Amino acid sequence: TLSHVMGDITQKGYEKKRGKLLAPYIPQIQGVDPSLQIEHRIQTSSQVAPPGSKQNKPRVANSRDERFRSDLHTEAVQAALAKYKERKMPMPSKRRSVLVQSSVEACTPPDTSSASEDEGSLRRQGRIASSSPYQAHPSVEHWFNRVIQGSSTSSSASSTSSHPGGRPHHATNATSASAATVLADLMAHTQLDNHSAPPDVTGLSERSVHAERPQVASVRGLPRRYTHTSVMETADGVPVNSRVSSKIQQLLNTLKRPKRPPLQEFFVDDFEELLDVQHPDPNQPKPEGGEMKPLNGEPLGVVTNWPPSLMASLQRWGTTQPKSPCLTALDNAGKPVYTLTYGKLWTRSQKLSYTLLNKLSTRNEPLLRPGDRVALVFPNNDPVMFMVAFYGCLLAELVPVPIEVPLTRKDAGSQQVGFLLGSCGVTLALTTDACQKGLPKAQTGEVVTFKGWPRLLWFVTDGKHVVKPPKDWHPPIRDTSNEIAYIEYKTSKEGSTMGITVSHSAMLAHCHALTQACGYTEGEIITNVLDFKRDAGLWHGVLTSVMNRMHVISIPYSLMKVNPLSWIQKVHTYKARVAVVKSRDMHWSLLAQRDQRDISLSSLRMLIVADGANPWSISSCDAFLNVFQARGLRPEVICPCASSSEAMTVAIRRPPEMGVPPPGKAVLSMSGLSYGVIRVDTEEKLSVLTVQDVGQVMPGALVCVIQVEGTPYLCRMDEVGEICMSSSSTGISYYGLPGMAKNVFETIPVTSSGAPIGDRPFTRTSLLGFIGPDNLVFVVGKMDGLMVVSGRRHNADDVVATALAVEPMKFVYRGRIAVFSVSVLHDERIVVVAEQRPDGSEEDSFQWMSRVLQAIDSIHQVGVYCLALVPANTLPKAPLGGIHITETKQRFLEGALHPCNVLMCPHTCVTNLPKPRQKQPGTEVGPASMIVGNLVAGKRIAQACGRDVSQLEDNDQFLYMQDVLQWRAQATPDHPLFLLLNAKGTVANTASCVQLHKRAERVAVALMERGRLNTGDHVALVYPPGIDLIATFYGCLYAGCVPVTVRPPHPQNLTTTLPTVKMIVEVSKSVCILTTQAIMKLLKSKEAAATVDIKTWPLVLDTDDLPRKRIPQIYKPPTPEMLAYLDFSVSTTGILAGVKMSHAATSALCRSIKLQCELYPSRQITICLDPYCGLGFALWCLCSVYSGHKSILVPPLELETNPSLWLSAVSQYKVRVTFCSYSVMEMCTKGLGSQTEALRVCIVVCYIQLRNVNLSCVRTCMVVAEERPRITLTQSFSKIFKDLGLSSRAVSTTFGCRVNVAICLQGTAGPDPTTVYLDMRALRHDRVRLVERGSPHSLPLMESGKILPGVKVIIANTETKGPLGDSHLGEIWVSSPHNATGYYTVYGEEALHADHFSTRLSFGDTQTVWARTGYLGFLRRTELTDASGERHDALYVVGSLDETLELRGMRYHPIDIETSVIRSHKSIAECAVFTWTNLLVVVVELEGSEQEALDLVALVTNVVLEEHYLIVGVVVVVDPGVIPINSRGEKQRMHLRDGFLADQLDPIYVAYNM
Repeated sequence: TLSHVMGDITQKGYEKKRGKLLAPYIPQIQGVDPSLQIEHRIQTSSQVAPPGSKQNKPRVANSRDERFRSDLHTEAVQAALAKYKERKMPMPSKRRSVLVQSSVEACTPPDTSSASEDEGSLRRQGRIASSSPYQAHPSVEHWFNRVIQGSSTSSSASSTSSHPGGRPHHATNATSASAATVLADLMAHTQLDNHSAPPDVTGLSERSVHAERPQVASVRGLPRRYTHTSVMETADGVPVNSRVSSKIQQLLNTLKRPKRPPLQEFFVDDFEELLDVQHPDPNQPKPEGGEMKPLNGEPLGVVTNWPPSLMASLQRWGTTQPKSPCLTALDNAGKPVYTLTYGKLWTRSQKLSYTLLNKLSTRNEPLLRPGDRVALVFPNNDPVMFMVAFYGCLLAELVPVPIEVPLTRKDAGSQQVGFLLGSCGVTLALTTDACQKGLPKAQTGEVVTFKGWPRLLWFVTDGKHVVKPPKDWHPPIRDTSNEIAYIEYKTSKEGSTMGITVSHSAMLAHCHALTQACGYTEGEIITNVLDFKRDAGLWHGVLTSVMNRMHVISIPYSLMKVNPLSWIQKVHTYKARVAVVKSRDMHWSLLAQRDQRDISLSSLRMLIVADGANPWSISSCDAFLNVFQARGLRPEVICPCASSSEAMTVAIRRPPEMGVPPPGKAVLSMSGLSYGVIRVDTEEKLSVLTVQDVGQVMPGALVCVIQVEGTPYLCRMDEVGEICMSSSSTGISYYGLPGMAKNVFETIPVTSSGAPIGDRPFTRTSLLGFIGPDNLVFVVGKMDGLMVVSGRRHNADDVVATALAVEPMKFVYRGRIAVFSVSVLHDERIVVVAEQRPDGSEEDSFQWMSRVLQAIDSIHQVGVYCLALVPANTLPKAPLGGIHITETKQRFLEGALHPCNVLMCPHTCVTNLPKPRQKQPGTEVGPASMIVGNLVAGKRIAQACGRDVSQLEDNDQFLYMQDVLQWRAQATPDHPLFLLLNAKGTVANTASCVQLHKRAERVAVALMERGRLNTGDHVALVYPPGIDLIATFYGCLYAGCVPVTVRPPHPQNLTTTLPTVKMIVEVSKSVCILTTQAIMKLLKSKEAAATVDIKTWPLVLDTDDLPRKRIPQIYKPPTPEMLAYLDFSVSTTGILAGVKMSHAATSALCRSIKLQCELYPSRQITICLDPYCGLGFALWCLCSVYSGHKSILVPPLELETNPSLWLSAVSQYKVRVTFCSYSVMEMCTKGLGSQTEALRVCIVVCYIQLRNVNLSCVRTCMVVAEERPRITLTQSFSKIFKDLGLSSRAVSTTFGCRVNVAICLQGTAGPDPTTVYLDMRALRHDRVRLVERGSPHSLPLMESGKILPGVKVIIANTETKGPLGDSHLGEIWVSSPHNATGYYTVYGEEALHADHFSTRLSFGDTQTVWARTGYLGFLRRTELTDASGERHDALYVVGSLDETLELRGMRYHPIDIETSVIRSHKSIAECAVFTWTNLLVVVVELEGSEQEALDLVALVTNVVLEEHYLIVGVVVVVDPGVIPINSRGEKQRMHLRDGFLADQLDPIYVAYNM
């Protein structure tokens, strides 16, 4: 049932069809009869088309009545785009320096928003009112009020802009929609929470998580790129209408639009997220026709004087017609350079064949024997030398393998060509003198060995190198046989190069068939524009031409580039009867045809269009005819043909004199084709494919159409399948690949009953098509370009055609678009890559990209996953122009494409994600579960404790820290406690017990006398890491004051570091600041005044020169529960939290660490930590005084100038126990790693810093951390420093948090830390599932050290607060004498967080008071034995609850996503992720050239989809060092998020994934 538009369609019919197509998209004109509007519509359609589109002017009516209008495709695209006119997509933002390719004026100025003109006026008002984040409150308030009132309208207004039905919009909507956008932009910031409320500084309510971040100090010691603008004014440091947020709002608006309904999804089971094959759509069209019958071509005519072989033809013409011209070669000016006659071809081929067989030898053995393969490497502008070499090989019975000339060592695809040559066993390459000189040479002067190529001997075939054969030598002229004649190469879809072997008999049969089909006669003149080395160029211009003594005019590609009209001029000059061209040549000549008036194409009887099977060949044919009909071109001489490397010519339209049926044409429904079904378009739809026939089957061939996949069943009449051909003229096999060859060259089609249709094997042509009426063959695509997306087939060429129909000429080069598919998350995803013109502006390119996406979406009903524009001339080229698709795909996947614009649309394409998870009620263990003994739900309750310390209690009175110091000063006055090193590794300061005691006394006197402080007053200590800090701490305790240690501001970076100091001083209610003179000056400096109000500092005392006075008496607190000190720290979520440490907790902490690490006065340890909070502070200031050991203090900042400082100190002092932070470990790994590598290679130069370091003394090196152990870092550290004697067992981690600064610490005794592997997918569902190492989706997790003495740990359910079983994931709760006693908050909201410090289980042991750490983890009983002889319980920390991202109902830990991202490309130095209104934002630091920035977008999106089943919303590429990191080396993700939303990151590129 294929209706077929035959013959002519009148202009009127065309207008009618066009009107009908466009009707739904053209507004009706009031009061006009619709039927009268058709004429009018053609004019009004230009108003509907997107701005800037050129309408095709209606052409002269009778110019092409005979043929169908192929420009309908363009108009369908225009109409499709008109539907989308309303859509606003956020344009990616790019840093200036990245715009190298485009001119400066073309860039969007940085301050304008990416809105288009219609929103401009509204935008501008918005921008004026909130342009400066520094403005006073009123304007901000005014906006908040407006926003809050406008919220109800904005939501309804924005909903109008997305009609679910996708009806065409009316103009009135545009204003309301854009007004809504502005409101939405503003709403973006008010929706977060209570941003208009005054910022709550330390109220740690979960609700106001966003409010406290701006205070975070940025702490990499480097100046931060962004400063916090007016923290107080907009509560988030976000200017009310920042550019980023408006773009994200646009993105959200786009994503809210109704998506195409997703295909059937399968994920019911909550646990196993199965990404499954999607169910076919039940309503999809199915083939209904009867089974096709194989189709026979006309029989091959038997002519009496047919030569017995092609060699016989050559001999015949060479001897009987030696003067007859065979081939004319042209130079780049189009002048004939040389005409090869048949006589010359015969004699020169003989000379060459004689030379090859007799004059080339190695060790007296002939180099070549008959049947050997020889590479032919000839440039495209030298057909004469090629022809001589080709026939010379055939005469010598050698097998020519023509390949392209390699230009550089790393040509696109050159490695695969090398593989082909190697597998063919090629040892000799023939080439011309000029070509040999141009090849890249090695130092020896030999031609280099190209990447992946075998070693070749190069032989130049020019006259002086060949010898005349003796009189009695004659080449053997044999009848045809099944021996291999030549090998033609082809590149497969995967990029591998295969050699197709063609036998002598097939070569001859193919020449016969072509001669008969084309009606070639002796002596005809033919112009050939194609590559003569392979395909139709070789078949017509080198082989069949010799059989018929034809004269070939060969037009080189280089001439076509200079003068696209050259082939037409040659047809005119030589009165050629036949021309062999591709659509491209016709298209090029159209662009240049204005220059030539006096040419005539009336001599042509056949214009063979070699790629007639391409979807765009029809428009080239039509347009060409339209122009050149006036120059004598007859419509019926255009003969498209279809061919493939395997089957050679499959079908060709016969010349008119053969009395064949008129050409056919089919207008097929694109959606039908995607299901492999032929449906004639109903003329209403936009998505149609117009195809022309490629004529009749070749003479002597049998053709059928079979199913594309699986068993080769015959297709039905209305089904698209792969065309197969059985004939004596096809290739025989792929050389050296028998398995693949059998499948392709020996297919036996079967009927639906499974019976073979005959015993003749068929060759698969890799062409997709069907047989239409009149037995005409139609091709709708190629297997190579087939992309199967969610079960539907799309053809790469069709997608290219659609992209080209979106007025491409302005922005991209017509021939330079590549479309291919990549496999991401178990489905093919479409990628479109195009070359951008250098003069196109960013705005224009982005417009073009978004319209291409919409056009493809409308016409093919398929989403494009990624659209990339690259700078002009950067895509890898195929040898004769065109794009090397497989190489482009390879570069895309490797991140080496370097695009200048990228638009990813994963949200539209990816429909096979697992269902978002809903929490199943009743799956958790509730209070009703019976607890038997200590089992819960059949498992041992997850609880563990360190050594029991109750029996170790000192029965004497409790010792306060100040008492301990005083006692040591009397008992062991000169015993050294502290030794501080400077960057050079020399001792900067020391303190013995008595020195420390005396310094503390002076400080206490100063506090009482100069500061007049009362007991219980809070004192801020602002000191660099050193002994002053320790002395003043004890001075405060002596005076009865409560010390608060504060990191001093960074002089080069006051703007970000000073507010934190101010914040802590204010929040801790410090009445006095103790510091050094230098810092005191800094606090009161002009620069400081620019950042904070310096008038509000409390009393500042410097302790540099204090008088030597003794304190009358040391303060003794009434009870150990009294407050000893406050510990302030900024969490990774940016929350400033101070905890209260009592005297009891302080002493208990020191005792636990002493026991765990076996610390005694005779020991010494090295500490390279920040001394301001947590365990770092305790180790630096408290432990030495308590245990009496000597601490060697190494300030981490000094490592920036001398990375080896810490390790040298460890080695020099032969330290057994050392502590560091992750940042220190990273500095050593990065700074020194390369040096020990060098050491391995015995290059001692780099080794100066570490020359005497020996780490074999170290028993434990502990990383102090409040996060999941970073296994990769600790392992690489161990590996790198193994050479310096570091034991692989030494490195371990500690774990602490705000409620208890030291929960785990490896210590010196006890088993080594264990590592387990978790299933990451189960972890997202809050489950622990242990898997083997190396299994997919596995995540290594290292135990965080041993639980400290006196510490009890239990794992509790975060929601029910019930205990959990062994190896179950829950919140880690801790009970210990050194727990902090509570948060120190300014608003007195203790009630909110009381449960952090004192909470009880909901069932089970409901008596014990626990503190909640806020970290997820699990306990697992191991097979190892503890020091006490019990089985050892290991604690594994998974991550902080505050940090986790809730996405799609699952819980993700940012570090897991970041690890995947960092692995995806070598140039990603660091990565951080956070969410913003349910969008996942990925920030990556680019360590490399800015050209690579856009390569990362697709790779990041792919890896997160593949490994985490998440769609990335925004990818931000920034410079190294932009992601803020705190002193513990943890990423400050919320701080980064604020910087991003406030436009302060100065990103290289921001991509908004659609």
